[in-house]
Amino acid sequence: MARASMQPSDLRVALFSGNYNYTRDGANQALNLLVRHLLDHGVAVRVYSPTTDRPAFPPVGDLVPVPAIPLPAGREEYRLGRYLPAATRADLEAFAPNIVHVSAPDLLNHGAVSWARRHGIPSVASFHTRFETYFRYYRIGFVEPVIKAIMTRFYNRVDRVMPPSPSMGALLQDWGVTTPITIWSRGIDHDRFKPERRDPAWRRSLGIADHEIAIGFLGRLVKEKGLDVFAEVVKELTRRGVPHKVLVVGKGPAQDWFAQQAPGAIFAGFQSGNDLGRAVASMDVFFNPSITETFGNVTTEAMAAGVPVVAARATGAVDLVEDGVTGFLVDPMDIAGYADAIGRIVADPTLRDRMGAAGAASAATYRWATANQAVLDTYLDLHGR
Repeated sequence: MARASMQPSDLRVALFSGNYNYTRDGANQALNLLVRHLLDHGVAVRVYSPTTDRPAFPPVGDLVPVPAIPLPAGREEYRLGRYLPAATRADLEAFAPNIVHVSAPDLLNHGAVSWARRHGIPSVASFHTRFETYFRYYRIGFVEPVIKAIMTRFYNRVDRVMPPSPSMGALLQDWGVTTPITIWSRGIDHDRFKPERRDPAWRRSLGIADHEIAIGFLGRLVKEKGLDVFAEVVKELTRRGVPHKVLVVGKGPAQDWFAQQAPGAIFAGFQSGNDLGRAVASMDVFFNPSITETFGNVTTEAMAAGVPVVAARATGAVDLVEDGVTGFLVDPMDIAGYADAIGRIVADPTLRDRMGAAGAASAATYRWATANQAVLDTYLDLHGR
């Protein structure tokens, strides 16, 4: 008698995260949207993550707190979970998952992979952040090869790796990851991010006149987002006499440092919902020099809002930005090259409009339902449907 195909309602997924909801970032936004998709399709999900008393937003699904300690070196807003504590392990065994999904190569997630292997349960690892690059921003870049080796071993111990872009998949293979790869792309809230949300009155309230060009930054204000390069490019634009205003959307521990490095920048603070869509659409150029991204959600959001992009030629952008069409890609540390690209867009309104329209058209293909279904299909494939 033929075995019945597995259905989504047969799945029991244990999802492990280093930060599911206590500090808002692109990774946990994607994970929460994934859990919503899974729950809507009848999948049973239980999430294991460090927590805090004052989370950034309510979690989607059942969240089990995991004991953790704050990270050192001025990054206490993030927490490091322990290696599958006894109480967590007991809860996991009671839940009895048939899929283990890990999302960060930390101690907790390493423990979850080992548990899955011991119990013969398929495991999936999604790749969200290039942690190996972080250390160079805190003057301990010499540990990068060690971190890369640890990450490679981690991704070689699971049954499927799901990076968000082909370039990220190729990078993992270059490291020596031999686990089969499936792309888990990302989506966009197209009602929130669209050109129509541009608001000249809001810009004026910040001191940006209608004729002035706003060069935008969007994201957490942490050094690994390329804030040092952003500041140097702003200085170069000023030296060249390129007219501009800097519009910073977001907050974070490096805000005071960044404000000193980019005097005159306008800080709009943290924005959410349609206010965030308004802020992005009210930019004239989106500048993203980060090399730590694996996808670049903020880049696609700017594109969807009709804003041309200047970004580092690195993972997180090369799969998204069509050089010369939706924006410009520049070698990561090329300050003059970034200034050249931004200067071209500032000086040519026709080019600015054409790139913005092309970006909006390109971004229209990014849909959360399609992206998250790829993860659900992967779970089912690992069980042979």
